[in-house]
Amino acid sequence: MKSPWRRKNHNQSLSESHSTIAVPATGNFWKKLFAFVGPGLMVAVGYMDPGNWATDIAGGSQFGYLLLSIVLISNIFAMVLQHLSLKLGIVTERDLAQACRDHFSPRVNFILLVLCEIAIAACDLAEVIGSAIALNLLFGIPLSWGIVITIIDVFIILFLQNKGFRWLEAMVGVLIFTIFGCFLYEIILSKPEIFPLLQGLLPQKEVITNPSALYIAIGILGATVMPHNLYLHSSIVQTRDYKRTNKGKREAIKFATIDSTGSLFIAFFINAAILIVAAATFHTTGNSQIAEITDAHKMLTPILGTSLASVFFAIALLASGQNSTLTGTLAGQIVMEGFLNLKLKPWLRRLITRLIAVIPALVVTLVMGEKGTAELLVLSQVILSMQLSFAVVPLVMFTSDQLKMGKFVNKPLLKWTSWIISGIIIILNIVLLYQTYS
Repeated sequence: MKSPWRRKNHNQSLSESHSTIAVPATGNFWKKLFAFVGPGLMVAVGYMDPGNWATDIAGGSQFGYLLLSIVLISNIFAMVLQHLSLKLGIVTERDLAQACRDHFSPRVNFILLVLCEIAIAACDLAEVIGSAIALNLLFGIPLSWGIVITIIDVFIILFLQNKGFRWLEAMVGVLIFTIFGCFLYEIILSKPEIFPLLQGLLPQKEVITNPSALYIAIGILGATVMPHNLYLHSSIVQTRDYKRTNKGKREAIKFATIDSTGSLFIAFFINAAILIVAAATFHTTGNSQIAEITDAHKMLTPILGTSLASVFFAIALLASGQNSTLTGTLAGQIVMEGFLNLKLKPWLRRLITRLIAVIPALVVTLVMGEKGTAELLVLSQVILSMQLSFAVVPLVMFTSDQLKMGKFVNKPLLKWTSWIISGIIIILNIVLLYQTYS
């Protein structure tokens, strides 16, 4: 029978970590679930990076709770797409980059690689700026120096990778719950109104009819559903040593989906919390012009009446930037290895990616100051949204292909839901392009 792939043979994804984490053959539900917990948290990091902060703060301060529905919808989209991603990795034993390489022509693959690298650079740009701003807020370090300091995280990541994949997952988990705790405190302090908050979870016509709201809404979509996360998840789910049989794969999909969905619920809380705090603190007090992270930090203390509000805000921002850095490194490695079958040392790959982000961030900071970095942060999220379709469409294509997925092919409901999500993403991006450049 003809192979559904152009190339039958491929290297293991993240070969140094492939099947290194044991999965118990027997045991209760919780023991098996614990073995699969980790990749979901690493993916969830991309849904709460500093780019989210800029768009969520701008949305909350300008429009109150209106765009809360977009945060919810984006997270539902993310849950569906990350499920497809992990399923592709488990069933085909290829990450999304390898699957593209084994399906498309070299020319198409080159275009997809370039677009994906642009998305990773845009994401890394947000992490660089976010971490630099956090260092400035906490320790008074100038933004330009903070941007240079972010290069050091290359060596932190290298150390953790050498210790083993579980160490990376543990570090990510600690930082996520640091962010969670900080924003739980912020919500308690800001005392949001419950009824308007719940009303904000329901989609409203103003999101589409108001160009400013639509621009930020698509920025939120770009900041929430990360294209590189689809490549990342399809690879790191293969770090588990589950049985490569139909039964083993079915069980792996079940537990990996629970891990992914649960982790994305945490990401939803954090994203929603940022917008809720901005709405309750700034929009309701007439400070609707607050759209930058530094302005939000300055205003929290006088409005909420305690300096701890600003401190916890900055700590959460630093944790967010550092967390995103960990997963950005892996995503870059996976994309390069998958598309080009080219292996670089992780520290070299990270250094290249980081320099691509550091140079424009440094130039903009020196020329335009804080305002320039804030605008760059929002723009990076819109760029991510533009790249999203080029990762989503191949993912839905592959997981809906009977020849490639066999018994695990998407059922009709999931298949059409996935295509509808893809269509919505494409249409929103066309609308954004028209409104931005018309």
